[in-house]
Amino acid sequence: MTRRVVITGIGVRAPGGNGAKEFWDLLSSGRTATRRISFFDPSPYRSQVAAEADFDPALEGLTPREIRRMDRAAQFAVVCAREAVSDSGLDVAALDPHRIGVSLGSAVAAATSLENEYLVLSDSGRKWVVDPEVVSPHMFDYLVPSAMPAEVAWTVAAEGPVTMVSNGCTSGLDSVGHAWQLIREGSADVMVAGASDAPITPIVVACFDAIKATTSRNDDPAHASRPFDASRNGFVLAEGAAMFVLEEYESARRRGAHIYAELAGYATRCNAYHMTGLKPDGREMAEAIRVALDEAKLDPTGVDYVNAHGSGTKQNDRHETAAFKRSLGSHAYDVPVSSIKSMVGHSLGAIGSVEIAASLLAIEHGAVPPTANLHTSDPECDLDYVPLTAREQTVDSVLTVGSGFGGFQSAMILRRTEGVR
Repeated sequence: MTRRVVITGIGVRAPGGNGAKEFWDLLSSGRTATRRISFFDPSPYRSQVAAEADFDPALEGLTPREIRRMDRAAQFAVVCAREAVSDSGLDVAALDPHRIGVSLGSAVAAATSLENEYLVLSDSGRKWVVDPEVVSPHMFDYLVPSAMPAEVAWTVAAEGPVTMVSNGCTSGLDSVGHAWQLIREGSADVMVAGASDAPITPIVVACFDAIKATTSRNDDPAHASRPFDASRNGFVLAEGAAMFVLEEYESARRRGAHIYAELAGYATRCNAYHMTGLKPDGREMAEAIRVALDEAKLDPTGVDYVNAHGSGTKQNDRHETAAFKRSLGSHAYDVPVSSIKSMVGHSLGAIGSVEIAASLLAIEHGAVPPTANLHTSDPECDLDYVPLTAREQTVDSVLTVGSGFGGFQSAMILRRTEGVR
């Protein structure tokens, strides 16, 4: 028998919000956390805006050794994992460690530390032959992405399945989807899952500049991210993380855990078409949505809110609008749709998990977060995108989706558990 899976703990570090409460306060108020890049001088770059997290690892309780050893993305993940476990009320020390696992997603892993170390080794790029005598003893941890889930596993004493998922911008959905599958099939009882990325570095900014994927609206950073708006011209790079505790439903119910939602359905597809291009019909995303709905045994009309990928690029917003129409039918015109990237930017591999957190909190608080900065909709984007202001309403089920370079398309259904209100 397939086991049911629920989410009982949340940990979030996102632009404008450390912790679930601050994060939800930002979203529900429609405020934006996008600003001019402060981590380095962005003036040489085409896109000079980002959504940075106000994160101090020492204030978060990390030791000097942990701070030195871990890249910023790993720091995010560990802090969020601790918070999620605490929020869940789970006593991990009382559990069989072989039945606890970790599934972590990231698109660019330790990009920040790798770039910093290269600058040291090459004397800021002046030397072709680097000096091995000055290499960091933690360089291996920065190079190998699996170091990140290992750090989380050590934090939560997980000795079961530990995995790194790197599917670009769907990583944060796919890592949680993988954890869901492991619990459903009986390979684990508890999974700590989510995603983290800290990509605001010169090399990452330059990469997106080269393909003109990020916005050039540098004169107005607070309003630069404009999903579904006719004036949108690219996404705003961001950083952040969200981690969750996933449990088998009956076990969570027996211990009296607070259940945010049941993870009722998940699917992922690839368009096998183009590294960055998307077909306008949204067929692959629509197929992922269809399968996720089937897994959840949910009719399209049962979806109360769609948490869109909504990156703010011309082709993505048209693509997923078409996918919603294709998969939800006429209900696509009735259900509220919004993009939180308008407020917290696009944290690459982490954003899928950050959006799961927003979806869980929408269920928890009975409100749909808005799409900020949406003043004039693109005529091809003609759905109800909840412009500017949050909308109070009962939210019992959420469809949250992601789209990533390489053609990845993922969909997840989160549903209020019976009797939990």
